[in-house]
Amino acid sequence: MVVELPNILIRRASREDLPALVAMFSTDALGGHGDTTDPEAFLDYLRAFAVVEASPDQTLYVAERGGEVVGTFQTMVTTSLTGRGSSSMINEAVQTRADMRGQGIGAAMIEFAIAEAKGRGIGRVALTSNAIRKDAHRFYERLGFKHSHLGFKMALK
Repeated sequence: MVVELPNILIRRASREDLPALVAMFSTDALGGHGDTTDPEAFLDYLRAFAVVEASPDQTLYVAERGGEVVGTFQTMVTTSLTGRGSSSMINEAVQTRADMRGQGIGAAMIEFAIAEAKGRGIGRVALTSNAIRKDAHRFYERLGFKHSHLGFKMALK
């Protein structure tokens, strides 16, 4: 699905978008994911893209303005036995290019994801946000998200 909002096009990401996405992720000082534009690391991104692209339950999107990638997000649909077999759409890696923030791009991406979930009959949209991203927390709250869980992670590498 491709959706055009005023001056914003949201579509599935393609391999050709990877350099712009990697560049966006590599400038994220708060994420701590170790993203880099080092050419030697590009194969890692290609492998990850292939996994996402092949999955029926994951989709990587980009937001474009004026032909340039200005944002991205990934959705994953998961079904659990809890909630009588309910499904949730999880949003990950929501990112707007730093020089484009505050222009409604992030809101457009989240609204797109919510519409996708509703269109698929999914009853819940979830996301996580790094605990230090206070601006992002306020942004998600303005969009109607509520704090509901406390998350934990364990690095294995």
